[in-house]
Amino acid sequence: MICWRKQKMKIKLGCDPEAFLIDVQGQLKSSIGLIGGSKEHPMPLEPLGEGYCVQEDNVAIEFNIPPAEGRSQFVGSIRKTLNFLMEGINTEYGFTISTSSAASFPETELQTPQARMFGCDPDYNAWTKEANPKPKAADANLRSCGGHVHVGYDKMKADPAKVIQLMDLFLGVPSVLMDTGELRKELYGKAGAYIDKSYGVEYRTLSNFWIFQDHLIEWVWDNTSKAVDAAESLLTLSEEDGTDIISAINNNDKEIAMKLIKKFNLEVVHV
Repeated sequence: MICWRKQKMKIKLGCDPEAFLIDVQGQLKSSIGLIGGSKEHPMPLEPLGEGYCVQEDNVAIEFNIPPAEGRSQFVGSIRKTLNFLMEGINTEYGFTISTSSAASFPETELQTPQARMFGCDPDYNAWTKEANPKPKAADANLRSCGGHVHVGYDKMKADPAKVIQLMDLFLGVPSVLMDTGELRKELYGKAGAYIDKSYGVEYRTLSNFWIFQDHLIEWVWDNTSKAVDAAESLLTLSEEDGTDIISAINNNDKEIAMKLIKKFNLEVVHV
């Protein structure tokens, strides 16, 4: 059994998760025209402090937190942002935030150009080093919510693509057993999805399933730390390991995921 060391390399974590709105009957509601902010001009959440923002992203809402330097700060920043948004949305509209990561929206909620504007910024595949194709689902009304993790670290000590491959191992593989929202992978969430950043990397494989419970946010912090440390220590994945990681994530293959979990002593927590 592999025993993973405690965090060695200093990291900072941020995130820009998305979520849907629902009314009191549980019906999906578009965020367009209700929340404000855009990718070009996020709306600051001034009562929360510098670095906290919200925006409309297609029909979902998306929020940002400032980079966290520790696990408790990471948990606290996400929790207070969600609580602030939920209270405001409920007070203003009587809506709440859904925990679903993918859903087919009714036509009545998709009657604006913004609702038909599809696709995030282009991202890349850390395994193939190629750009990922623009997603297209059989259901044109399908929308999804990501839980992207922004990782700040010393890029001189670990190759970005290697960090992402190891985040696939430590986060993407266990999430096959933890995240029940498999519908999102018709659009997003494939293995190795990332954007190279000046401060580190943005890991784009996970859905938003982890943002709603503190112990899952802690799991993301802990296993991102393990991935960055493993990349720095030059952990080598065999060709078979890489093939298994990609297959487990892309195909939601729980059998292969369990094989990797046992081999690498990966952490799976209750959702």
